[in-house]
Amino acid sequence: MIETPSLVDQYCHGVLRTELGLGTFEAQLARTEGPPAPGTTLFDTQTGFAVRRWCPPLLGLEPHCTPARYLARRRELGPLEAGRRLLRGSGITTYLVDTGLPGDDLTGPAEMAADARADAHETVRLELLAEQVADTSGTVESFLANLAEAVHTAAAHAVAFTSVAGVRHGLALAPEPPGPGEVRGAAGRWLAARRVGDELADPVLLRHLLWSAVASGLPLQLHAGLGEPGLRIDRTDPVLLTGFVRATAGLGTDLVLLHGYPYHRHAAHLAGVFPHVYVDSGAALVRTGARAATVLAEILELAPFGKILFSSGARGLPELHVVGARLFRDALGRVLGSWVAEGAWSLADAQRVAGMVAAENARRVYGLK
Repeated sequence: MIETPSLVDQYCHGVLRTELGLGTFEAQLARTEGPPAPGTTLFDTQTGFAVRRWCPPLLGLEPHCTPARYLARRRELGPLEAGRRLLRGSGITTYLVDTGLPGDDLTGPAEMAADARADAHETVRLELLAEQVADTSGTVESFLANLAEAVHTAAAHAVAFTSVAGVRHGLALAPEPPGPGEVRGAAGRWLAARRVGDELADPVLLRHLLWSAVASGLPLQLHAGLGEPGLRIDRTDPVLLTGFVRATAGLGTDLVLLHGYPYHRHAAHLAGVFPHVYVDSGAALVRTGARAATVLAEILELAPFGKILFSSGARGLPELHVVGARLFRDALGRVLGSWVAEGAWSLADAQRVAGMVAAENARRVYGLK
């Protein structure tokens, strides 16, 4: 039996505070550009089946109960009590919470800590930080000065920066930092055309943000692979970051490749080649459900064991934190347990690696106690 006594969720979001109907719940369960196939629901996915397997017992129901019965029980308990039961039953002891999703009524790190009876820390999304600064800056000069100050201030309280440059533009960005004139020109064009609330997608300013984060010394999380509905995933293959990875080598900043799927082997390869690169093993498992052990084994094929971190990647639904944690534990136990049974690994080594991937690597990278 492979045990993982605690989990550090190195990347997630908060949970929704509001009551959810079937349509709203499904929209959070599987974000798509349209409705499910006729006669089906978005529960008819690997993620949906995993929710029905792992979450009902935490709310006093039998595993695999129908979606209607599950959601009725959820409404009976109310969002606060249901969320607390789910988070406290996940086995996650520390959450690193990306607070960069404006518009959603999501809990922050302090609420997550209280509801889950766990530790929680903030990761700061660079693009949202720049957008907030732009909303209150009247000139290019004030924008750039205020942005530098905002990054510095965030670095004093956050445990990491995170970037969605791959979502906004793609990961095939020029690897070197842009020059001051280039940054001023891009900022001027963006501010002149921008309306309040517009998202930052300018490639020069995205590079400027990445290099500002590198200069801070905090770990930098980079989104790769599957993401928002409609995303061109060919633009988010982590291999496209190779130039940037090389350019940041030796500067003292760790890069963490988030999600990755279906390019998780590419991310694992980069983690195996570059000392400052780490790979996320979590969100891919939530998407693949009953096939999670296969995906995790593929990451373990290439990435050194000290370079793999767990996350749920959860957003909105506490069920996704539960599913992320339970699928990870189950997949890790299956993969490592099979290698022990075959005689390829000792039980002691398997247990040590499980502890590293579940929590110890994240504690080291993010400086957690």
